[in-house]
Amino acid sequence: MIVERKFEIGFRDVGKSNKLTDKALLGFLEDVAGKHSNIAGYGLNNIEKTGITWVLLNWKVKVFNRPLYGETVLVKTWGRDCVKFYTYRDFEVYNSDNELVAIATSKWALLDANTMSLIKIPDEVIAPYEIETKKVFGEEPEPNKIMSPDEVSSVSNYVVGRKDIDINHHVHNVIYMDIAYEVLPEEVYDNIDCSSFEIMYKKETKLGETIKCFYSKVDNSHYVVMKTEDEKLVHCIVKLT
Repeated sequence: MIVERKFEIGFRDVGKSNKLTDKALLGFLEDVAGKHSNIAGYGLNNIEKTGITWVLLNWKVKVFNRPLYGETVLVKTWGRDCVKFYTYRDFEVYNSDNELVAIATSKWALLDANTMSLIKIPDEVIAPYEIETKKVFGEEPEPNKIMSPDEVSSVSNYVVGRKDIDINHHVHNVIYMDIAYEVLPEEVYDNIDCSSFEIMYKKETKLGETIKCFYSKVDNSHYVVMKTEDEKLVHCIVKLT
């Protein structure tokens, strides 16, 4: 099953040169994914009844052409390749001229909503999604573990505020992109124009916690590694290319 939704790009969705931001793009992708889960009977409003919930583990996104403020984009999504504890979801984004402007894939796991423990995905859960076989990245590797660079250029702290917290009482997925851009060095932030990015989520972050952010540049990629304040655990890694 392929699910579609149109979005008009508003003022809050654009950044430099009035172009769609990475954060806004992720928001569009999340919204259409949520629509698919609602159709399948496993959306946000179904959690109390089903006792299960989806958790996002990885993003892999490539942008070919960034739409501008005021434009309308059509986002398509479908589920694919469910293997035991994990499943993948792909996306295509089209502009008003029906040109493909972005693609994305994502990796998800299923949790028990009460214990928040990982569970094997039952056939009866995945069946209503009507899995497709198309892969937007073809034979490229699936989104997976991102390795932390050995060299670190700068370190900064970010304290989690109320604005960062979602209905699950921890930092919302798209907010990590905000944090990554917040801690980029000024000269990088002013000039960066990434065409692709990857995100790996490892440990949830809660209100009031301090995230220690490590910035590195390796070849043409910029990395922001977000760790606990004691540096023992990784919350998230963002790779911008």
